[in-house]
Amino acid sequence: MEPYHTQLIETVIVAIGFLLLRYTSLKSIDNVSNRFQYSKSRMKITKKLVKVLISSLAIASIILVWGVNQSKLLYFISSLLTVLGVALFAQWSILSNITATIIVFFSFPAKIGDTIAILEKDSLVEGRISDIGIFFVLLKTKDGEVVSIPSNLFIQKVIKRKDLDLEASTPDKQDL
Repeated sequence: MEPYHTQLIETVIVAIGFLLLRYTSLKSIDNVSNRFQYSKSRMKITKKLVKVLISSLAIASIILVWGVNQSKLLYFISSLLTVLGVALFAQWSILSNITATIIVFFSFPAKIGDTIAILEKDSLVEGRISDIGIFFVLLKTKDGEVVSIPSNLFIQKVIKRKDLDLEASTPDKQDL
């Protein structure tokens, strides 16, 4: 037990640092969000990103504390990335969903919290966007059901925003 005493103490320090950094970061995001009145949907995604980054930092720190052989770690990571790369490129729809999610998040006119209707030939799907994930956009219907739509299909459909005030955004004839 004695040889690992230092690593155990350093691991506890990293864990406490992780918890403190995560707590203060998320509190800071909440404070900025309240101060500048940012939308909750954007803050939700920002919080997810911060959590992933801080967790990655903590894992990397613990790996360094325990002195994992860097050449073996590099070999493992490159093997893992190779397998993931082959799997992703073999399944092109996964890549298209990830790309579509990026498009939906940054340039799509609807965001989390908006009420939309997806117009299709056979049916009409209406609901409020509750989450934009890596592969799916989740809609919550009036009946409380959750409908998941693959992101690549979501950007191909005709979407009607229900809460959009067109008269306020349409220029008058005099302005033209």
